[in-house]
Amino acid sequence: MSSFAFNIHYRDDSSSARLGTITTPHGSIETPNFIFCATKASIKGIAPDQMKDCGTSIILSNTYHLMLQPGADLVEKMGGLHDFMGWDGPMLTDSGGFQIFSLGYGSVANEIKGRGLQNRDKSVLKITEEGAEFKSYVDGRKFFLTPEESIKIQQKLGADLIVQLDECTPFHVDKSYTAKSMEMSKRWGDRSLAELKRSDNKRQVMYGIIQGGVYEDLRKESCDYIREQDFFGTAVGGSLGSSKEQMYEVVSYCTPYLHPDRPVHLLGIGGFRDIFAGVRLGMDTFDCVSPTRLARHGWALKKGAFKERINIRNSQFKESNDPVDESCACPCCTKFTTAYIRHLFTAGELLGMQLLSLHNVFTMNRLMSEIRLALKQNNLKELEKEWCVA
Repeated sequence: MSSFAFNIHYRDDSSSARLGTITTPHGSIETPNFIFCATKASIKGIAPDQMKDCGTSIILSNTYHLMLQPGADLVEKMGGLHDFMGWDGPMLTDSGGFQIFSLGYGSVANEIKGRGLQNRDKSVLKITEEGAEFKSYVDGRKFFLTPEESIKIQQKLGADLIVQLDECTPFHVDKSYTAKSMEMSKRWGDRSLAELKRSDNKRQVMYGIIQGGVYEDLRKESCDYIREQDFFGTAVGGSLGSSKEQMYEVVSYCTPYLHPDRPVHLLGIGGFRDIFAGVRLGMDTFDCVSPTRLARHGWALKKGAFKERINIRNSQFKESNDPVDESCACPCCTKFTTAYIRHLFTAGELLGMQLLSLHNVFTMNRLMSEIRLALKQNNLKELEKEWCVA
């Protein structure tokens, strides 16, 4: 009997939203849910037991970063990621593809603003049918990552959920390139699955990644491929456009063609409004570095706040005896005032970053918990109005 399963408990009548449970050897994840990024086997500033105390079910780590430092062999020797970092819950690792291509091409935001690769070395050296050659940002060494090698590395890392290698195309490429890249990613998907099956590994299952850029017909074709293959789950990846509206539209292209009984993950998305939109479009899990990254820069996520967050450095909080969020039960909000948190940031004290990171993690988990409850009670629209303002 497999240690993995995805069970759907409820389907919304007015959208593609659903409630489910992903079961893994290290525990279960109630969906919809959020996956926090422990990029280098660490949630910056937060210990694993603190993540659990804040309601976290699952975290992810990045194959690209860990293969470069400290190396997959060392992680395997230390017992795999769970033992190495002291996290006993479910874990996901990505394939390494996104980091290779995003670091090589630049982000979508950079492309739209015309920055591209200006003022930095090009790390992607060559992309072929066999794989991708790139330079390490750590020491400049050359690496060549194939679909097979990506799976071997992820097996050594030992996460429960792993991901096929794909090419994450930059935003600026045309439809012809996007189509060729999607076809190659399909072949890489076949090779990734074959490598996992060759090892007869029963401790991991794989997600296939939907590509196709902003093109509806390519997205459908990629969905058809993923649905027909023996993947455990589906991940919606690639370029999702240049605006929130286009992102929702691109994700909506996929919704009708997703496998109805597999978990679906939306890669790299973490805004409140984006999560509500994604849930309605059938997304079960989300990930993004933003909750803890924002915290380190003094931004607190807050239910009902303008643009979903407040700047704790703002002078209006200098003498505030209120918590960051009066409705929040996190360690930051139950024990400290906003004035104190602001003081920590203006004084350069690391405790400020840690407390605000705990708050943002708690807030994301609270959001997902309230979304699950709202789906049961059929009031998702009302909940969105409470969390998201213009």
